[in-house]
Amino acid sequence: MEMVKCNTLEEARTQIDKVDEKIVEMIALRNNYIKQIAKFKNSIEEVKSEERINDVVARARSKAIDLDLSPNLINDIFVRLIDEMVETEIAEFQNTKVF
Repeated sequence: MEMVKCNTLEEARTQIDKVDEKIVEMIALRNNYIKQIAKFKNSIEEVKSEERINDVVARARSKAIDLDLSPNLINDIFVRLIDEMVETEIAEFQNTKVF
């Protein structure tokens, strides 16, 4: 998406609504990849990989700094996002490992 110059409050709010829709779409896309990843894992411990979680959060924080955003805000968002998606991945993992 490209930044649009807004001339009114309503125009700015319309653009924010469009950005919000894209954010939700991107989260849904990420969640779909999470579900695919579950089939490549061999254990719940592998799903809960602290090393991977820390790497993802660190990269998000670094990108936030590059974009002049609060790294603490992005950290909090990603920690919450990952916590929820780990639960999704665990459920998907358990469904794929049924014998």
